This record gives sequence, structure tokens and C-alpha cells, in this order.
Amino acid sequence: MKDINLLLEVIRFASEKHKYQTRKDGRIPYINHPIEVAHVLMSAGEDDPTLLAAALLHDTIEDTQTCEEDISSRFGQEVLEIVLEVTDNKKLSKYERKQAQIDHAKQLSRKAKLLKLADKICNVNDIIKRPPGGWSIKRKIQYLDWSNDVVAGLRGTNDDLETKFDSYIAKGRRVLREAFV
Repeated sequence: MKDINLLLEVIRFASEKHKYQTRKDGRIPYINHPIEVAHVLMSAGEDDPTLLAAALLHDTIEDTQTCEEDISSRFGQEVLEIVLEVTDNKKLSKYERKQAQIDHAKQLSRKAKLLKLADKICNVNDIIKRPPGGWSIKRKIQYLDWSNDVVAGLRGTNDDLETKFDSYIAKGRRVLREAFV
């Protein structure tokens, strides 16, 4: 029951932090994304409450007015550490942030790798089903290529997640090829 209470409190907190945000398609409430990331983890047998809490909070520092103390004081240092491992440094240029994700993927903790892998699965699925408005086919393909480069450093973590990612990448490439023809 303690774990369920933790996760419900995390969902409440993340919902409040993301309440005015939408996904890049401009329609889907942003909170659906971290919930989906947690669901992907659960579906792959990853049911650690700390990992799931970090999944639900993984974009709060990066994309909202949430500070590290907000997370550590409410949800613990371990949750914060996982969130920080997957948080982009917004002081870097977009190119540098993308390259840093590739460069640091192999060095992440197991829990951060699982979280990053689930996040990439959800993002690739969104590129296929609900792409950001204004993204060209070329940009979508570049996103798939970059995601594949990040995930290369995460492999060996969870076979189910890796298989799911590979199937989404293959589907994305197929869909984009068909759209190009």
C-alpha cells in the first residue's frame, strides 16, 4: 500500500507540474507521456516503485519549474538521482544535448537506462502516430536515427523493452518510407 500511495502522490505532483503543457502534436496533455513511460516499464516487468516514480517525474526538472529539492524532499534521493541521470542540460545547444544523450547512455545506471529506453519507445511511437506539427519526413527519420544511436548504449538492460523499441523503429521507418513514396 505504501508503494501505491507513493505512485499516486507522484502522479498528482507531476500532473500539477505539467498541467498547462501538451505533447509536440499540440493536442495530447503532456502528463500522458510520463504515465505512458511508466506503463511501458510495467508492461516489460519493471515494477520497482522508485523506477516508476522516476519515470513519472522524468521531465519535471527539464520542462517545468521544478527544482531538485522538490523531488528529493517529497520522493527521496534515489528517485531524484534517476531523474537527474535522464535530464538534459538545457544550457547546452540542442545538438550538444542530443550528442550528450548518445555519449552518456552506456554510463547510466540500470534504472536510468530502463527509463531512457521506455522514454525512447514512447517518443518513437509518438513520431509514428502523433508526429509534431511541421516536422518533415526527413526530420522524423533523423529523430529515429538519433533515437537508435541513443538506444545502442542502453542495450543489454531489458530484452522486452529492446525488442519493443526495435519493432517501433522498424514500423516508423516503414511508415515514413510509405509516406515518402
